[in-house]
Amino acid sequence: MSAHCQLTGRKPTFGNSISHSHRRTSRRFDPNIQRKRYWLSSENRFVRLTLSTKGIKTVDTLGIEAAVARIRARGGKV
Repeated sequence: MSAHCQLTGRKPTFGNSISHSHRRTSRRFDPNIQRKRYWLSSENRFVRLTLSTKGIKTVDTLGIEAAVARIRARGGKV
């Protein structure tokens, strides 16, 4: 599963791990991605979305219909 939110577009960022001796090595900061299933009543089916935790809260605020409309407006497949 790729670390990418379908709704908010969050994806990994990159930075450095800094050791005690201050040596720097590359690291990756992944967003908290979850797979969540929602009932889409307009299409009479379940949809499974890959969302960050902020994306889940956004769906709770907007509603699943508006969230799916946003994903489709961005060119995402649902």
